[in-house]
Amino acid sequence: MIIREAINNDLDGVWEIFGQVIKTGDTYAFDPNSQKEDLPKLWFAPTMKVYVAEEDGKILGTYFIKPNQTGLGAHIANCGYMVHPETRGRGLGKQLFDHSWRIAKEMDYKGMQFNFVVSTNTIAVKLWESLGFKIIGTIPKGFNHQQLGYVDAYIMFRKIS
Repeated sequence: MIIREAINNDLDGVWEIFGQVIKTGDTYAFDPNSQKEDLPKLWFAPTMKVYVAEEDGKILGTYFIKPNQTGLGAHIANCGYMVHPETRGRGLGKQLFDHSWRIAKEMDYKGMQFNFVVSTNTIAVKLWESLGFKIIGTIPKGFNHQQLGYVDAYIMFRKIS
């Protein structure tokens, strides 16, 4: 498996993952009814660098890295990660994170912040905590979970040294 910067030809492969992940309405704030035409502005915006994990010509996962804020807050990175549902449990999320952490260091970011980790997404919360992230804030009932109703969302942070 290789992790490389995404190109325009990767849109279909990324959409295959993105569309499946958001339609469940349980981990991302993206509208579950988003259409493929929306993908460039949602996951490939000009401020984002997008990467894909590819194996045998198939995209298994993707992430973006961007400044969390503009201007005087641009030294903190923000990332989003998605893996193909069929590849869960293979450690791909951690591999994507490891790659993004290296990229964040190369880009001279001073920290990484996740602005909206759904509290009921326990797999993600445990992964980020195991990688040194701390919950630095809670948005009470900040996420409208499609099965559970309103649940908390976390802000998580880790300093890059």
